[in-house]
Amino acid sequence: MPGGPDPLRHNPGNFARHPGRHPRHPMSLVFPHTFIPWFRAVAPYIHAYRGKTFVVGLAGEAIAAGKLNNFVQDLAILHAMGIKLVLVHGFRPQVNEQLAAKGHASRYSHGLRITDEVTLDCAQEAAGQLRFEIEAAFSQGLPNTPMANATVRVVSGNFLTARPVGIVDGVDFMHSGVVRRVDGPTIRRAIDIGALVLLSPFGFSPTGEAFNLTMEDVATATAIALQADKLLFMTEIPGIAEDRSDPDSAIDTELALADAKRLLAQLPPPAQPTDTAFYLQHCVKACEAGVERSHILPFSVDGAILQEVFTHDGIGTMVVDEKLESLHEATADDVGGIIQLIEPFERDGTLVRRERTEIERDVANYTIIEHDGVIFGCAALYPYPEARTGEMAALTISPQVQGQGDGERILKRIEQRAKAAGLDSIFVLTTRTMHWFIKRGFVQVDPDWLPEARKRKYNWDRRSQVLVKKL
Repeated sequence: MPGGPDPLRHNPGNFARHPGRHPRHPMSLVFPHTFIPWFRAVAPYIHAYRGKTFVVGLAGEAIAAGKLNNFVQDLAILHAMGIKLVLVHGFRPQVNEQLAAKGHASRYSHGLRITDEVTLDCAQEAAGQLRFEIEAAFSQGLPNTPMANATVRVVSGNFLTARPVGIVDGVDFMHSGVVRRVDGPTIRRAIDIGALVLLSPFGFSPTGEAFNLTMEDVATATAIALQADKLLFMTEIPGIAEDRSDPDSAIDTELALADAKRLLAQLPPPAQPTDTAFYLQHCVKACEAGVERSHILPFSVDGAILQEVFTHDGIGTMVVDEKLESLHEATADDVGGIIQLIEPFERDGTLVRRERTEIERDVANYTIIEHDGVIFGCAALYPYPEARTGEMAALTISPQVQGQGDGERILKRIEQRAKAAGLDSIFVLTTRTMHWFIKRGFVQVDPDWLPEARKRKYNWDRRSQVLVKKL
């Protein structure tokens, strides 16, 4: 066979081409009826993020909690999908541990560490040890793990120029610094050839003096310098709570930049990483400087970064310059997405089948909801002006987001369109979802109620129920 044997087929240490032949392999536990729909659901995100740049900030607490190996495996998956990665690690608990071993107290002010000579030595030791551990984790190639067949080259260097924090309110921060400049072009060249760039929170002045930086400052400055597509913080907190007065309430999965700025203005200056404003201030700064999306994710949840990147609602809080979800009328560019959305419902008989040519012809009748370029809901309005009514057809919401109110949002938009067209009512034909419509003000009528033009096309064999709502 040209090129020799297929290593994936013949090497027992690698993934088998037919995992069913290897019952011990984890993939043999995945059933097609769950795996295939899931894989198809994440495909749009794989296409959308290929070639994009992500800067990831990993809190030192995550490494101390033993999360490094699984996290590195998740980054290797992102790397394999063509995402360009910069990883910035923190080291707060590791430095504290070194200081405690030397009997030296940790000192903070204004939410920053005060770095004296002893603390600087401890920080350098901790950074060196962590860099070694991270590079070792990326060098794994264990069979039956996401690292099998992975080749992730890690590049580090003096990419950061720093300046001292100085004296603030009478407090001398000594060797604590802030980022002055990021060597973006050099980092860009490294990630463009497929390397993962690893940055420690250290910077150097033009005279060679070392400064202890914060992971959050380095990650934010790097994301801005690269104009990254995403800045993701793996943190001690799950995200920003929807109920600001109750930190245990549900997480606000998407926060508009304007709302994030208003919230930040109401919060006290953060003193520790678990304070709401601690990571939020960096997300706001990044978005204001051109980074499209910034995320706050919990490292305590296994696979959090994969859930955030490849699912509709994610798992943490995303700060964006504007809401990514939009409700609008469809255009010709949306035809493919509409077909992909409604096809499963046509196959199981929930919807009447529509040919592509019909959808292309009537695409202006459709209203869609899309999130991050993916269509998750649609409906069409077919007016019958002579009867002052209109049919709402093909109302479809993706199973991934059902129960989140998108159906009601589309219904309201269709009602608005109908009113604007001078219609007095809208009607639907359904075989399975009558109760959903009744709860929203529709009443059942006899099929003879239908406008003459629609009655001629009524399928008596399908026996669809007709429901009407007055506007």
